[in-house]
Amino acid sequence: MRCPFCAHDDTQVKDSRPTEDSTAIRRRRQCEGCGARFTTFERVQLREIAVVKSGDQREPFDRAKIEQSVTLACRKRGVSQERIDQLVSGVQRQIETLGDSEVPAKVIGEMVMEGLRRLDSVAYIRFASVYRDFTEAKDFEEFASTVRDVSRA
Repeated sequence: MRCPFCAHDDTQVKDSRPTEDSTAIRRRRQCEGCGARFTTFERVQLREIAVVKSGDQREPFDRAKIEQSVTLACRKRGVSQERIDQLVSGVQRQIETLGDSEVPAKVIGEMVMEGLRRLDSVAYIRFASVYRDFTEAKDFEEFASTVRDVSRA
């Protein structure tokens, strides 16, 4: 593993342990060149998956993009990083178990929406406002009224 600080090729694993949800291995490493310490995560990847964007553009699936979007939606909502990781891992597992090598971005967005709907209603609305491209205040009002209806059921 290359050091992210000095680009030295040799690093030493100091500690390894599974993450809270046992979906990854957390490794604490130390660079033999500069002595800096950093953490890496090792996750199982069943197959290479391409995300089909609008306009038929394809790009490799990137778990970090989902995690960043969910983290932003949950900002200042009191949602723990562990719960965010569980949601992202769940979405990744759903994508991998579809059995397709190409998955439309729309399908991934709907999976994230469903996970956020169950996790936190405000984060759900925040994510939806970007994902569904709300342009006016009435878009928020209409969507929020459906969220209230879902939470009552």
